[in-house]
Amino acid sequence: VQLQASGGGLVQPGGSLRLTCIASGRTFRSYAWFRQAPGREREFVAAIMDGTSKIYYTDSVKGRFTISRDNAKNTLYLEMNSLKPEDTAVYACAAGNPIVSYVRASEAYRSWGQETLVTVSS
Repeated sequence: VQLQASGGGLVQPGGSLRLTCIASGRTFRSYAWFRQAPGREREFVAAIMDGTSKIYYTDSVKGRFTISRDNAKNTLYLEMNSLKPEDTAVYACAAGNPIVSYVRASEAYRSWGQETLVTVSS
């Protein structure tokens, strides 16, 4: 499967961005977004499993970010609102078949898209 992510950019604190990840090829049980800030390890952001029936977020983005998926278009989205400077990172989409307890583990995802940079700065 190929994943193509886009939508990153420079935004002021409090602003919004929407990341898009278009998938081609086979479908997977779970689609997720991860991010990596400079000098930090890769971090789970959000995942959507089993169509759209199970959704997971890391605590720091709950209430601000929304993950969604258009199954017909095989496209994954991450709507990011109320962005903070600490959200600055390269974001990547991923697809895999983790069990629920490993949905936040990057090693559970077999396919990765290219990264897109999100910079939150005034």
